[in-house]
Amino acid sequence: MRAFLILEDGTVIEGESIGSTRTSISEVVFNTSMTGYLEVLTDPSYAGQAVTMTYPLIGNYGITPDMESGRSWVGGYIVHELSRKPSNFRCTGTIQDFLKEQDIPGICGIDTRRLTKKLRDKGTMNGMITTDAALAADPTSVMEKIKAYTVGDVVSEVTCTEKSVLPGKGKKVALLDLGAKSHIPQNLNERGCEVTIYPAHTSAEEILAGHPDGIMLTNGPGDPKTCTDIIAEIKKLYDTNVPIFAICLGHQLMALATGADTHKLKYGHRGGNHPVKDLSDGRVYITSQNHGYVVDTDSLDPAVAVPAFQNVNDGTNEGLSYVGKNIFTVQFHPEACPGPLDSGYLFDRFIGMMC
Repeated sequence: MRAFLILEDGTVIEGESIGSTRTSISEVVFNTSMTGYLEVLTDPSYAGQAVTMTYPLIGNYGITPDMESGRSWVGGYIVHELSRKPSNFRCTGTIQDFLKEQDIPGICGIDTRRLTKKLRDKGTMNGMITTDAALAADPTSVMEKIKAYTVGDVVSEVTCTEKSVLPGKGKKVALLDLGAKSHIPQNLNERGCEVTIYPAHTSAEEILAGHPDGIMLTNGPGDPKTCTDIIAEIKKLYDTNVPIFAICLGHQLMALATGADTHKLKYGHRGGNHPVKDLSDGRVYITSQNHGYVVDTDSLDPAVAVPAFQNVNDGTNEGLSYVGKNIFTVQFHPEACPGPLDSGYLFDRFIGMMC
Protein backbone atom coordinates (compact mmCIF):
# COMPACT_ATOMS: atom_id res chain seq x y z
CA MET A 1 0.00 0.00 0.00
CA ARG A 2 1.26 3.48 -0.86
CA ALA A 3 1.90 5.98 1.91
CA PHE A 4 2.73 9.68 1.85
CA LEU A 5 4.66 12.06 4.06
CA ILE A 6 3.33 15.62 3.76
CA LEU A 7 5.59 18.25 5.32
CA GLU A 8 4.48 21.70 6.45
CA ASP A 9 6.56 23.33 3.70
CA GLY A 10 4.34 21.61 1.11
CA THR A 11 6.75 18.77 0.24
CA VAL A 12 5.03 15.44 -0.48
CA ILE A 13 7.14 12.26 -0.37
CA GLU A 14 5.71 8.94 -1.55
CA GLY A 15 6.69 5.56 -0.15
CA GLU A 16 5.26 2.31 1.13
CA SER A 17 3.04 2.01 4.19
CA ILE A 18 4.39 0.08 7.18
CA GLY A 19 2.51 -0.44 10.43
CA SER A 20 -0.81 1.27 11.02
CA THR A 21 -2.65 2.83 8.08
CA ARG A 22 -4.21 5.63 10.14
CA THR A 23 -3.35 9.26 9.34
CA SER A 24 -1.10 10.93 11.89
CA ILE A 25 0.45 14.39 12.36
CA SER A 26 3.69 14.69 14.33
CA GLU A 27 6.84 16.75 14.64
CA VAL A 28 9.30 15.15 12.17
CA VAL A 29 12.81 14.59 13.56
CA PHE A 30 15.79 12.41 12.66
CA ASN A 31 17.95 9.97 14.64
CA THR A 32 21.50 9.07 13.56
CA SER A 33 21.83 5.79 15.52
CA MET A 34 23.05 2.81 13.51
CA THR A 35 21.45 0.31 15.93
CA GLY A 36 19.01 0.50 18.81
CA TYR A 37 15.87 1.16 16.79
CA LEU A 38 13.71 -0.64 19.35
CA GLU A 39 15.01 1.57 22.16
CA VAL A 40 14.16 4.57 19.98
CA LEU A 41 10.64 3.29 19.29
CA THR A 42 9.97 2.78 23.01
CA ASP A 43 11.69 5.90 24.40
CA PRO A 44 8.97 8.12 25.95
CA SER A 45 11.00 11.21 24.97
CA TYR A 46 9.79 10.70 21.38
CA ALA A 47 6.12 11.20 22.26
CA GLY A 48 4.50 13.39 19.63
CA GLN A 49 7.33 12.96 17.12
CA ALA A 50 7.73 11.00 13.89
CA VAL A 51 11.27 9.61 13.86
CA THR A 52 13.33 9.40 10.68
CA MET A 53 16.14 6.84 10.97
CA THR A 54 19.17 8.00 8.96
CA TYR A 55 20.77 4.53 8.86
CA PRO A 56 19.53 3.02 5.57
CA LEU A 57 18.54 -0.50 6.75
CA ILE A 58 16.35 -0.89 9.82
CA GLY A 59 14.89 -4.00 11.43
CA ASN A 60 17.58 -6.58 10.63
CA TYR A 61 17.50 -8.10 14.14
CA GLY A 62 13.74 -7.80 14.55
CA ILE A 63 11.98 -7.26 17.85
CA THR A 64 14.08 -8.17 20.89
CA PRO A 65 13.70 -7.59 24.67
CA ASP A 66 15.51 -4.23 24.43
CA MET A 67 12.45 -2.16 25.34
CA GLU A 68 12.76 1.15 27.19
CA SER A 69 9.08 1.15 28.18
CA GLY A 70 6.04 -1.08 27.79
CA ARG A 71 4.92 0.46 24.49
CA SER A 72 5.95 2.66 21.58
CA TRP A 73 5.52 6.41 21.98
CA VAL A 74 6.51 7.72 18.54
CA GLY A 75 3.91 9.45 16.43
CA GLY A 76 5.29 7.88 13.25
CA TYR A 77 8.26 5.95 11.90
CA ILE A 78 10.19 6.78 8.72
CA VAL A 79 12.87 4.52 7.20
CA HIS A 80 14.64 4.00 3.89
CA GLU A 81 14.65 0.20 3.77
CA LEU A 82 12.94 -2.20 6.15
CA SER A 83 14.37 -5.65 6.71
CA ARG A 84 11.79 -8.28 5.76
CA LYS A 85 13.59 -11.27 7.27
CA PRO A 86 15.13 -10.34 10.64
CA SER A 87 17.73 -12.66 12.12
CA ASN A 88 18.69 -12.79 15.80
CA PHE A 89 18.57 -15.53 18.43
CA ARG A 90 16.39 -13.25 20.60
CA CYS A 91 14.06 -12.18 17.80
CA THR A 92 10.34 -12.51 18.58
CA GLY A 93 8.86 -10.70 15.59
CA THR A 94 9.24 -8.02 12.94
CA ILE A 95 9.07 -4.25 13.15
CA GLN A 96 6.17 -4.32 10.70
CA ASP A 97 4.08 -6.41 13.08
CA PHE A 98 5.22 -4.36 16.08
CA LEU A 99 4.14 -1.09 14.44
CA LYS A 100 0.74 -2.59 13.59
CA GLU A 101 0.27 -3.88 17.14
CA GLN A 102 1.21 -0.47 18.53
CA ASP A 103 -0.96 1.41 15.99
CA ILE A 104 2.04 3.42 14.78
CA PRO A 105 1.87 4.66 11.16
CA GLY A 106 5.08 4.41 9.19
CA ILE A 107 6.54 4.83 5.74
CA CYS A 108 9.50 3.16 4.04
CA GLY A 109 11.11 3.24 0.62
CA ILE A 110 11.82 6.98 0.72
CA ASP A 111 15.09 8.89 0.41
CA THR A 112 15.78 9.47 4.11
CA ARG A 113 19.07 11.22 3.27
CA ARG A 114 17.17 13.84 1.28
CA LEU A 115 14.62 14.22 4.08
CA THR A 116 17.34 14.58 6.73
CA LYS A 117 19.14 17.24 4.68
CA LYS A 118 15.86 19.15 4.42
CA LEU A 119 15.35 18.99 8.20
CA ARG A 120 18.95 20.11 8.79
CA ASP A 121 18.52 22.99 6.34
CA LYS A 122 15.04 24.22 7.26
CA GLY A 123 14.86 22.83 10.80
CA THR A 124 12.47 20.42 12.45
CA MET A 125 8.98 20.71 10.97
CA ASN A 126 5.57 19.11 11.33
CA GLY A 127 4.43 16.41 8.95
CA MET A 128 1.56 14.07 8.20
CA ILE A 129 1.87 10.36 7.41
CA THR A 130 -1.15 9.11 5.49
CA THR A 131 -2.31 6.42 3.07
CA ASP A 132 -4.98 8.76 1.69
CA ALA A 133 -3.85 9.58 -1.85
CA ALA A 134 -6.40 12.40 -2.08
CA LEU A 135 -4.67 14.29 0.72
CA ALA A 136 -1.30 13.86 -0.99
CA ALA A 137 -2.78 15.13 -4.28
CA ASP A 138 -4.07 18.27 -2.55
CA PRO A 139 -1.78 18.94 0.42
CA THR A 140 -3.11 22.50 0.77
CA SER A 141 -6.31 21.00 2.19
CA VAL A 142 -4.48 19.80 5.30
CA MET A 143 -1.64 22.32 5.49
CA GLU A 144 -3.31 24.50 8.12
CA LYS A 145 -3.93 21.46 10.31
CA ILE A 146 -0.32 20.27 9.92
CA LYS A 147 1.13 23.69 10.75
CA ALA A 148 -1.13 24.05 13.80
CA TYR A 149 0.10 20.83 15.42
CA THR A 150 1.98 21.12 18.71
CA VAL A 151 3.48 18.34 20.81
CA GLY A 152 1.71 19.72 23.91
CA ASP A 153 1.88 18.45 27.49
CA VAL A 154 3.29 15.02 26.68
CA VAL A 155 5.01 14.58 30.06
CA SER A 156 1.59 13.98 31.61
CA GLU A 157 0.95 11.27 28.98
CA VAL A 158 4.20 9.34 29.40
CA THR A 159 4.83 9.45 33.15
CA CYS A 160 3.88 6.53 35.40
CA THR A 161 0.45 6.66 37.05
CA GLU A 162 1.47 5.53 40.53
CA LYS A 163 4.50 5.22 42.78
CA SER A 164 6.55 2.01 42.61
CA VAL A 165 9.71 0.71 44.28
CA LEU A 166 12.73 -1.25 43.04
CA PRO A 167 14.10 -2.87 46.25
CA GLY A 168 17.75 -2.46 47.14
CA LYS A 169 20.00 -2.50 50.17
CA GLY A 170 21.99 0.60 49.31
CA LYS A 171 21.16 4.28 49.06
CA LYS A 172 17.52 5.37 48.74
CA VAL A 173 16.92 7.27 45.49
CA ALA A 174 13.71 9.13 44.66
CA LEU A 175 13.28 9.12 40.86
CA LEU A 176 10.90 11.66 39.34
CA ASP A 177 9.56 10.01 36.18
CA LEU A 178 9.29 12.69 33.50
CA GLY A 179 9.27 10.04 30.78
CA ALA A 180 12.03 7.78 32.08
CA LYS A 181 13.60 5.03 30.03
CA SER A 182 13.63 1.75 31.97
CA HIS A 183 17.42 1.50 32.04
CA ILE A 184 17.75 4.65 34.16
CA PRO A 185 16.24 3.18 37.37
CA GLN A 186 17.83 -0.16 36.44
CA ASN A 187 21.31 1.40 36.40
CA LEU A 188 20.75 2.73 39.91
CA ASN A 189 19.20 -0.51 41.13
CA GLU A 190 22.07 -2.58 39.72
CA ARG A 191 24.39 -0.41 41.83
CA GLY A 192 22.48 -1.46 44.93
CA CYS A 193 20.14 1.52 45.26
CA GLU A 194 16.56 1.28 46.42
CA VAL A 195 14.73 3.29 43.76
CA THR A 196 11.30 4.80 44.43
CA ILE A 197 9.71 5.95 41.18
CA TYR A 198 7.28 8.88 41.44
CA PRO A 199 4.84 10.27 38.82
CA ALA A 200 5.94 13.56 37.27
CA HIS A 201 3.40 15.71 39.10
CA THR A 202 4.30 14.46 42.58
CA SER A 203 4.82 17.27 45.10
CA ALA A 204 8.25 17.97 46.52
CA GLU A 205 6.78 17.44 49.99
CA GLU A 206 5.76 13.87 49.18
CA ILE A 207 9.16 13.06 47.67
CA LEU A 208 11.03 14.50 50.66
CA ALA A 209 8.73 12.69 53.09
CA GLY A 210 10.36 9.46 51.91
CA HIS A 211 13.73 10.73 53.25
CA PRO A 212 15.69 9.93 50.07
CA ASP A 213 19.49 9.95 50.08
CA GLY A 214 19.37 11.36 46.56
CA ILE A 215 16.94 12.52 43.87
CA MET A 216 17.04 11.68 40.16
CA LEU A 217 15.21 13.83 37.59
CA THR A 218 14.83 11.86 34.36
CA ASN A 219 14.56 12.40 30.65
CA GLY A 220 11.23 13.22 29.04
CA PRO A 221 9.51 14.73 25.99
CA GLY A 222 8.34 18.15 24.92
CA ASP A 223 9.10 21.81 25.57
CA PRO A 224 10.44 22.19 29.14
CA LYS A 225 8.71 25.57 29.55
CA THR A 226 5.29 23.88 29.44
CA CYS A 227 6.08 22.03 32.70
CA THR A 228 5.35 25.00 34.96
CA ASP A 229 3.95 23.08 37.94
CA ILE A 230 6.82 20.57 37.84
CA ILE A 231 9.38 23.39 37.69
CA ALA A 232 7.88 24.88 40.87
CA GLU A 233 8.28 21.57 42.71
CA ILE A 234 11.85 21.12 41.44
CA LYS A 235 12.72 24.55 42.86
CA LYS A 236 11.64 23.24 46.27
CA LEU A 237 13.91 20.20 45.80
CA TYR A 238 16.77 22.51 44.83
CA ASP A 239 16.32 24.45 48.06
CA THR A 240 17.07 21.33 50.14
CA ASN A 241 20.45 19.75 50.77
CA VAL A 242 19.54 16.43 49.13
CA PRO A 243 21.96 15.45 46.31
CA ILE A 244 20.31 15.69 42.87
CA PHE A 245 21.29 14.21 39.51
CA ALA A 246 19.21 15.28 36.49
CA ILE A 247 19.38 14.25 32.85
CA CYS A 248 17.89 15.56 29.61
CA LEU A 249 14.48 17.14 30.38
CA GLY A 250 15.32 17.01 34.10
CA HIS A 251 18.48 19.00 33.35
CA GLN A 252 16.45 21.66 31.53
CA LEU A 253 13.79 21.87 34.24
CA MET A 254 16.40 22.34 36.98
CA ALA A 255 17.90 25.19 34.95
CA LEU A 256 14.49 26.84 34.53
CA ALA A 257 13.73 26.35 38.22
CA THR A 258 16.87 28.29 39.15
CA GLY A 259 16.34 31.25 36.84
CA ALA A 260 18.03 30.21 33.59
CA ASP A 261 16.39 29.97 30.16
CA THR A 262 16.07 27.33 27.43
CA HIS A 263 15.61 27.55 23.67
CA LYS A 264 14.75 25.19 20.84
CA LEU A 265 17.49 23.88 18.57
CA LYS A 266 17.10 24.02 14.81
CA TYR A 267 16.95 20.24 14.47
CA GLY A 268 18.04 18.82 17.82
CA HIS A 269 20.46 16.10 18.90
CA ARG A 270 19.19 12.55 18.44
CA GLY A 271 21.43 9.51 18.12
CA GLY A 272 24.12 7.43 19.77
CA ASN A 273 27.20 9.21 18.46
CA HIS A 274 27.30 12.75 19.88
CA PRO A 275 30.69 13.95 21.22
CA VAL A 276 30.59 15.82 24.52
CA LYS A 277 33.52 17.52 26.28
CA ASP A 278 33.94 17.48 30.05
CA LEU A 279 35.02 21.08 30.71
CA SER A 280 36.83 20.11 33.92
CA ASP A 281 39.52 18.04 32.21
CA GLY A 282 38.92 18.36 28.44
CA ARG A 283 38.10 14.68 27.99
CA VAL A 284 35.57 13.89 25.24
CA TYR A 285 32.87 11.25 25.61
CA ILE A 286 30.64 9.76 22.90
CA THR A 287 27.07 9.95 24.14
CA SER A 288 23.49 8.92 23.45
CA GLN A 289 21.13 11.88 23.07
CA ASN A 290 17.52 12.73 22.33
CA HIS A 291 16.47 16.34 22.76
CA GLY A 292 15.28 19.36 20.83
CA TYR A 293 15.84 22.02 23.51
CA VAL A 294 18.96 23.24 25.32
CA VAL A 295 19.85 25.45 28.26
CA ASP A 296 20.93 28.94 27.20
CA THR A 297 24.29 29.45 28.91
CA ASP A 298 24.08 33.24 28.46
CA SER A 299 21.14 33.19 30.87
CA LEU A 300 23.04 31.40 33.66
CA ASP A 301 23.78 33.18 36.92
CA PRO A 302 27.39 32.12 37.64
CA ALA A 303 26.62 32.27 41.35
CA VAL A 304 24.03 29.51 40.79
CA ALA A 305 25.40 27.21 38.08
CA VAL A 306 28.32 26.92 35.68
CA PRO A 307 28.70 24.89 32.45
CA ALA A 308 30.22 21.45 33.05
CA PHE A 309 29.85 19.75 29.63
CA GLN A 310 29.76 21.10 26.07
CA ASN A 311 28.69 19.60 22.76
CA VAL A 312 31.77 19.34 20.52
CA ASN A 313 29.77 19.66 17.30
CA ASP A 314 27.88 22.89 17.91
CA GLY A 315 29.13 24.21 21.25
CA THR A 316 25.76 24.00 23.01
CA ASN A 317 25.48 23.21 26.70
CA GLU A 318 25.50 19.56 27.74
CA GLY A 319 25.60 19.83 31.53
CA LEU A 320 25.74 22.09 34.57
CA SER A 321 27.38 22.05 37.97
CA TYR A 322 25.48 23.92 40.68
CA VAL A 323 27.51 26.19 42.92
CA GLY A 324 27.43 25.32 46.63
CA LYS A 325 25.04 22.43 45.99
CA ASN A 326 25.34 18.66 45.62
CA ILE A 327 23.64 18.96 42.23
CA PHE A 328 24.87 18.22 38.73
CA THR A 329 22.86 17.82 35.54
CA VAL A 330 23.59 16.55 32.01
CA GLN A 331 21.78 16.87 28.70
CA PHE A 332 22.82 13.44 27.37
CA HIS A 333 21.73 9.94 28.46
CA PRO A 334 24.36 8.22 30.65
CA GLU A 335 22.43 4.93 30.72
CA ALA A 336 23.40 4.60 27.02
CA CYS A 337 20.37 2.82 25.61
CA PRO A 338 20.97 2.84 22.74
CA GLY A 339 24.50 4.14 22.56
CA PRO A 340 28.03 3.87 23.98
CA LEU A 341 28.85 3.24 27.64
CA ASP A 342 31.30 6.15 27.96
CA SER A 343 29.33 8.21 30.49
CA GLY A 344 27.95 5.46 32.72
CA TYR A 345 30.40 6.60 35.40
CA LEU A 346 28.03 9.47 36.18
CA PHE A 347 25.74 7.08 38.07
CA ASP A 348 28.72 6.17 40.28
CA ARG A 349 29.46 9.85 40.77
CA PHE A 350 25.86 10.39 41.90
CA ILE A 351 26.07 7.51 44.37
CA GLY A 352 29.31 8.95 45.69
CA MET A 353 27.52 12.26 46.37
CA MET A 354 25.07 10.44 48.64
CA CYS A 355 27.77 8.95 50.89
